[in-house]
Amino acid sequence: MIWLFPVLALLEAEVRPVTEKIRIESNVAVPMRDGVKLYADIYRPARDGKFPVIVVRTPYGKQRDGIHETKIGFAQRGYAVVVQDTRGRYESEGGWDPFRAEGPDGYDTVEWAARQPWSNGKVGMEGGSYLGNVQWQAAALTPPSLVAIFPAVASTSLYHNTFFHGGAFKLAVSYGWGAVRMPLRIMYPQFWHLESWAPPELKYENIMWKLPLETLDLASSGQPVKHWRDWVKHPTYDGYWRQISVEERFANVKVPAHTHGGWFDLLLNGTLNGYTGMRREGGTEAARQGARMTVGPWGHGPSRKFGDVDFGPEAMRHIFEREMEFFDHHLMGLATGVDREMPVELFVMGIGRWVRFADWPVPGTRFTSMYLESGGHANTARGDGKLTMAKPSGAGSDQYVYDPANPVPTIGGNDCCGMPVSSGPVDQRPVEARPDVLVYTSDFLKEPLAIAGPVRMKLKASTDGPDTDWVVKLVDVDPGGFAMNIAEGVLRARYHKGLDKPELLKPGEAYEFDIDMRGTANVFRPGHRVRLDITSSNFPQFDRNLNTGEDLATGTRMRVAKQTVFHGSHIVLPVITIPQAASAGPR
Repeated sequence: MIWLFPVLALLEAEVRPVTEKIRIESNVAVPMRDGVKLYADIYRPARDGKFPVIVVRTPYGKQRDGIHETKIGFAQRGYAVVVQDTRGRYESEGGWDPFRAEGPDGYDTVEWAARQPWSNGKVGMEGGSYLGNVQWQAAALTPPSLVAIFPAVASTSLYHNTFFHGGAFKLAVSYGWGAVRMPLRIMYPQFWHLESWAPPELKYENIMWKLPLETLDLASSGQPVKHWRDWVKHPTYDGYWRQISVEERFANVKVPAHTHGGWFDLLLNGTLNGYTGMRREGGTEAARQGARMTVGPWGHGPSRKFGDVDFGPEAMRHIFEREMEFFDHHLMGLATGVDREMPVELFVMGIGRWVRFADWPVPGTRFTSMYLESGGHANTARGDGKLTMAKPSGAGSDQYVYDPANPVPTIGGNDCCGMPVSSGPVDQRPVEARPDVLVYTSDFLKEPLAIAGPVRMKLKASTDGPDTDWVVKLVDVDPGGFAMNIAEGVLRARYHKGLDKPELLKPGEAYEFDIDMRGTANVFRPGHRVRLDITSSNFPQFDRNLNTGEDLATGTRMRVAKQTVFHGSHIVLPVITIPQAASAGPR
């Protein structure tokens, strides 16, 4: 089916004149190498000619709300746009197995698009979340006609930055997205919207406590969900995950990539690692020099307010305009200035300002340690835990008890897209009142402390069992007491030697744990305090460690763990100087 539309001025700020009419072709068959046909809608200028092509591949329905309007915008600017249902979804043929076929299918779609009579042979890819990961998967197979990609809020390793973090299972998104929302070709009902009739056994707040995890899919879907069971059966970074990880194949990606994400996004590490991977390891000089990154104070998409914080009008950025600058440069050959700008654009929280930098980590970063100290009673924010620049001379420690039957609830942080879990910057005082949370707070700052870069925790600790979790949050406390989380990390203790090398602990033995807390950009202002929260659970964003060392999929037996955190443990902060002239300003 073909439609012709008169031009509509969709945006107030035009990059260049739009075309007069566009043409839309519906449900065009795109053959894959194995004979499966995937169906796409084509948006392109109505006039005769050959145009650069933008490929968008989605499991959510190529005609869902929001897709239609934005693709018209690209076509009005002189692009042909191919919007395709991925394998096994909506109109497309084949079996649905998330992420597993996206590399070959993406390659075949790019090359098909390049051969069409309305194509000039240059192809880009765009889209966010799943639509971003499919770009990485295709680009890692080096399709000859691919010129540039724009993966937003996208994973580069499904193990490291989607379904696990630090070896701990991301229960909320894995179950809510993987086992409930995605098993069928339609979007499965999200039961929290249906409180008036949803029976108790179908409510997330009841399902999430069930064990074993392997059969949790039966609670809502009423049938085994293959990919869910595969995920819980592969809790280690093994061949199952390596097969679809791009982080070991950045050298195969030979085109510029622009990553775009948020400080509180579930997939923040994909945004950061995508940029650094391409900058260091991209397969061509053009790919390395063309790498770009934008990170805002957002979750899984741009917004002004997120969680408990309104970051102001400067926080909003229109991703479409940025994509146009990027694609106009790489696919159209227009002088948009993308090639002359500093490649990293960050929203620095605390001062509410966009700043450009020459790289990530920021050149000249002073990685600075802040140490844990107390009189032995750091439990709760009312305890005596201190965070100091000076390394403590003594060998003190703090203790708490972690009971998986009473885990610390998720309040804010890096999550989205599954169970209805609190996310973003949210006041941490409710969890800091619990005795199973150790709280270490600095003195009131007299001078601003600016950080931007990766954050890591070097934790020396012990537990009285074979396994447990260590959860760490970096918090900015304002003069009124509002405790805003700005970075978080977790490590499942059995992975202290590496995420591909599980080894249970010797009870009571002290270990050094290296905890990835992703990254952030924030200025702790004068009068504020720097705080660190340490505990052993963050539920249901993460599953509960049962402290027994049992298998993730089949474990059911719980034990209470006695935890010890030793002084001398320290967080490593990326301290920088904010360049006053480097503000990106409003776009």
